[in-house]
Amino acid sequence: MSSAVEAVSAAGIEYDVIRHGPVGSVAEAAAAQRVEVRDLVKTLVVRRADDDYLFVLVPGDRSISWPRLRALLGVSRLSMPDAATAREATGYERGTITPFGSRRPWPVIADESTRGRTISLGAGERGVALRVGADAAIEALGGSFADVTDLDS
Repeated sequence: MSSAVEAVSAAGIEYDVIRHGPVGSVAEAAAAQRVEVRDLVKTLVVRRADDDYLFVLVPGDRSISWPRLRALLGVSRLSMPDAATAREATGYERGTITPFGSRRPWPVIADESTRGRTISLGAGERGVALRVGADAAIEALGGSFADVTDLDS
């Protein structure tokens, strides 16, 4: 059992582990998991400063709105770390990152569009996902919802 599955189980929320095998894109992952692309949620690691990160949960059909995220956080600059730095901060490889079981419990912001939905998150290993209720997951993680993304065109 991965640390992500252990952490979501310990959180006491309902979840399903979905084993779907290798995928090459968000669309392939959504099809393999039999969910809408908007319910396949990417966990992005965002850097505020040295050794200061947060998780932003972004639906598969959306992208971070950097101006809105900066305004929400009250900062003028944010960046995304490279793959090695993200692994060091979370304990997970890109493509498997999840806030559940992360090396450190970084703050979590979920896009407002996930509120009330069942979402699919990374589970800490390739080809595996966690299906959870967004509201229960964000509450368990001590996170918040905010309008921080734009619909992909």
